[in-house]
Amino acid sequence: MSAALFSRPSFWVVVIAAIAVVAALLVFGRPQAGAAALTNVSVQQLHEAAQAGALVLDVREPFEYAEGHVEGSVLVPLATVAARAGEFPKDEPVYVFCRSGNRSLQAAQTLVAAGFSDVRNVEGGIVAWTAARLPVAR
Repeated sequence: MSAALFSRPSFWVVVIAAIAVVAALLVFGRPQAGAAALTNVSVQQLHEAAQAGALVLDVREPFEYAEGHVEGSVLVPLATVAARAGEFPKDEPVYVFCRSGNRSLQAAQTLVAAGFSDVRNVEGGIVAWTAARLPVAR
């Protein structure tokens, strides 16, 4: 390459743009295939889905589940979600529920990482469910 090429402003614009793109890919990485597989939903949306027979995973501990849960939900404590993921269909909506929404978000992320295509984290958990005066099974 000649010295004249390096003195052209357009050369440096291309070089800087290429460096910026490479740096962005290194910092942010490529989008994950399942990035859109996780959404947050309200307890009202869960209520409608549960009435229609949707799969609802309650990731609380057994004593919490016994105190009250969504009718028809399946107890899968957070610590067991990864090990039990194979028990559930990966290509159907899965609603994940806990006390306040924190453990359910962790479980939902675990399911997405395991290849689930439609995971719905229920915001507010049983706290929001009871505040909305929705039915609690015991």
